[in-house]
Amino acid sequence: MSNNTMQIPAIEIRQGKGRPLYSFGIDGKKLLDIAQISRIGRNEEAKITGYQRPEVISHIKEIRAYLETESAILPNAIVVAFNTSVTFEPLKYADANKTIRHGMLTVPRDISEGVERPGWIVDGQQRSAAIRDADIKEFPVFVTAFITDSIAEQKEQFILVNSTKPLPQGLIFELLPDTAIRLSSKYEKRKISTTLLQMVITDMNSPFYRAIQTPTNIEGFIKDNSFLKMVENSLNDGALYKFKTFKEPDASNTQSAKLLNIYWSAVKSVFNDSWGLRPNKTRLSHGVGIVSLGYLMDAICDKFRTLEMPPFELFCAELTSLKPYCAWNSGEWRLGGDSTKKWDDVQNISKDIELISNFLLTKFKYKA
Repeated sequence: MSNNTMQIPAIEIRQGKGRPLYSFGIDGKKLLDIAQISRIGRNEEAKITGYQRPEVISHIKEIRAYLETESAILPNAIVVAFNTSVTFEPLKYADANKTIRHGMLTVPRDISEGVERPGWIVDGQQRSAAIRDADIKEFPVFVTAFITDSIAEQKEQFILVNSTKPLPQGLIFELLPDTAIRLSSKYEKRKISTTLLQMVITDMNSPFYRAIQTPTNIEGFIKDNSFLKMVENSLNDGALYKFKTFKEPDASNTQSAKLLNIYWSAVKSVFNDSWGLRPNKTRLSHGVGIVSLGYLMDAICDKFRTLEMPPFELFCAELTSLKPYCAWNSGEWRLGGDSTKKWDDVQNISKDIELISNFLLTKFKYKA
C-alpha cells in the first residue's frame, strides 16, 4: 500500500446479470480514509444533494459504549458505493467465468482535508461514526461494496437497504424521484406525487417554493404528507388524472406541476392573509386546508373542462366568491342551520377533512 492507494484483498461476487459486488474486511478506523457520508441536503438551487440522514448522536453514543467493551462484535457489513476510480484485479489463477473470484481492490487514498473520498457509505453511517469516535485502537469490520458513478444508483441502493428499517418516510419520499429501478408498490404509487413535490418546491416561481416541510426543508409551513395526499387524490380521479394519460412522463409531470402552480398561486393571492402561516396559526396550511382546497381545484377544473389549463384569473374569481364562507385563521365555519365550528377546532382528521371539503364543494356548486 502506497500513500496514494490502498490495496485491499477482496472477494468478487457476481449477482443478477453479472453485476459485481466486493466483500472485504478493513479496520473501521481507516474506513473513513476511503469512504465518506453523503449527507442529505439542498444546494443553492434547492436541489436535493446526498441521501443520508443526519447523525443520530444518542444512537452513536450507544454503539460507541458497546464497542468499548471487550465482547463487542458488529456482524453486519457496512455498504459502500465506490466510484470508478476503484479497480479490482483478480488473482492470476482465478477463472474469469466464475461468479466468485478472489483478488485485490485498488482504492485511491488521499486523506487531505476537503478532498472527496472515492467511496460513499450507503448503509452503516452510525456504526462508522461510532467506530471513529470510540476509544479503541482498531475495530475490523466487514464491508460490501459496489462500483458506480451513478448517484441515482447509490440512492436506489440506500432506499432498498433501508426499506425495512425505521427510516423516516419523508426522507425516502425525497429520494424517490431520482430512482429508476422497480420499488415496492407502496413507493411506486408515491413516485409521481413525490416527483411533483420536488418540481414545485425547487421552482422559484412556484407558490410552494421552499414552502413544504421535508427532512431537507424543515422551515416549510406545509407538511409534505398534506401536499402528497392532495396530489394523489387529484391523480386518482381529479384534475391531474388527465395528464397521466400522456405517453411521456416528463410531459405529464410538467403539465401537472403547471396546473398546481397556477391554482395554488391563486389560493395564495386570494387568501393572502393566511398563506405562509403555520398550521397552528391558520388551517389553510393545515391538512384540512390543503386537501379540501385540492378537491376544490378538481371541481373548478371539471366545471371548465373544455379548458386544457384554466388561467390564474379564473381560479382567483372562483376562489374569491368562496372566501366569505371560509374561516381559515379566525371566526368560525357556518356549516348550515345551527351547525358551526371554530376555526381552531378543525383538526387534521378524516372527519374534519371530509366536513370542510363537502362544505366548500357544496358552496361552490350552489353559489349564486
